[in-house]
Amino acid sequence: MQLYKSRDFSAFFADTFTFIKENGKHFFKHYLIINGVFLIVLAAIAYVFSAYFLQDVFNSAYGFETTNQFESIINENPILFALLILVFILISFLFAAISYAYVPIYFKLYEKTNSTNFETADIINSYKTNFGKILVFVFLGFLLAIPLGIAFGIAGVILMVTIIGILLIPLLIGLFSGLYNATLLEYLDNKRGFLDSFGYAWTIITSKFWHSVGCMGIFYFMAYIIQGSLSVLQSIFNLGATLTAPTINNLDEGDTESSISVLIVTIVFFIVYFMVSFIINAILQINQSIVYYGVKEDNDNLNLKNDIDLIGTSEA
Repeated sequence: MQLYKSRDFSAFFADTFTFIKENGKHFFKHYLIINGVFLIVLAAIAYVFSAYFLQDVFNSAYGFETTNQFESIINENPILFALLILVFILISFLFAAISYAYVPIYFKLYEKTNSTNFETADIINSYKTNFGKILVFVFLGFLLAIPLGIAFGIAGVILMVTIIGILLIPLLIGLFSGLYNATLLEYLDNKRGFLDSFGYAWTIITSKFWHSVGCMGIFYFMAYIIQGSLSVLQSIFNLGATLTAPTINNLDEGDTESSISVLIVTIVFFIVYFMVSFIINAILQINQSIVYYGVKEDNDNLNLKNDIDLIGTSEA
C-alpha cells in the first residue's frame, strides 16, 4: 500500500481499513510480541493484587471473614509495599511509552521497506536507535500537554453548551491525539526537533482540517461506542453479582465459591477489556498515521517529487 498519497475524507477511512486488511496480521503479530511481555508482567501484578486485596473486599462485602493479608503486608512491610507500587508505576510508564511508540516505528519501517519485509528484530533495533527520542518525546510531550490540555479543556466546555457542540467533542479528542502521533512520526525522521515537529504536525493537519480531523474524530467516536458497550456489559454483570450476592443472614457453604467465581470472572473481563482497549488504540493510531501521510503528501508533494526524480533517472 502506498503511504504518501493525497487523500480526502473517504480515502482516509478506506485506506485505514485497507492497511489493516493487507498488513493487519503482520502488524498485530509483532504488536503482541513487543508488548506481550509487559502485558504478562502487568497481569501478574494484577493477579497478586487481586489475590491479597480484592478477595478481602469481596468477602467483606458479602459478610464473610476477611484474612486482612493485604493490610498485614502494608503494616509489616511498608517500604517493600512502596517499592512495589513504584515498580508498578515505572513498568506501566515504560509499557505505555513502548506501546504508543510501536505504531510510528512500525510505519517508519514500512515506509523504509515499502512493505512488511521486516521482523521483530528490526522493530526492536528501531526502538534501540530511537530510545532517546522516545524519552524526550514523552517528557516534552507531557509538559506540552499541560497548556494544551487546559486550552482543549476550555474548548470542550464551550462545545458542551449545545447538543451540536457535544457531537464535536470526538473531533477535539481526535485532533489532540492526532497531533501527538503526527509529531512522533515527524520527530523520528531526525530532520526536526520536538517543537518543530509539533508545529509541522499542526500545520499539515489543520491544512486539511475537516477531512483529517473529521476522520480521526469519527474513529474516536466508534471506539467510544465499542468500549462503552463493553463497560455496559461489565456494569450489568456487576449489578447481577450484587443482586445475587449472599448476605450475612443468608449464607451457605457454596457462598465462598460463588464470591471467588465472581472475582475470577471480573478479572477475566477486565483483562479482555484491557486487551480490546489496546487493540482499539492501535487502530486509532493507524488511522492517525494514514492521515499524517496523506496530509504530508499534500503539503510536501514527496511522492510527486520521487516520480519526477525517477523520470529524470530513466532519461539519463
